[in-house]
Amino acid sequence: MANAILIVDDSPTMLMSMENMLIKIGVRVEKASSGEEALSKLQSGLKIRMMITDLNMGAMNGIELIRAVRKLPGMSFVPILMLTTESQQDKRNEAKSAGATGWMVKPVQPQAMMQIVRQLVPGV
Repeated sequence: MANAILIVDDSPTMLMSMENMLIKIGVRVEKASSGEEALSKLQSGLKIRMMITDLNMGAMNGIELIRAVRKLPGMSFVPILMLTTESQQDKRNEAKSAGATGWMVKPVQPQAMMQIVRQLVPGV
């Protein structure tokens, strides 16, 4: 299947680390270093099976990105995972109400990440 997993993070190190984790299980990865870049890629026709986004980024944070993505055609049911250093319940609730499928706190163990990806994206 051609559809990729989109990872969105303003940290080049985090993008590289996530990409390496996902490539190991044979997943095609698309990367964006900002919410705006991710949204632009999706609006330009990028088809994804899942999105993993950071919460704290520049102009557009992860929750704003999720809200915008959920309004795009065909994006209502695509799993979106919030990956962040934040762990407050109010932020989790806000992300969930914006349309996040799940929440993981950094640093995440590769095994835990793989397990969640496999649960949310059947056939990976």
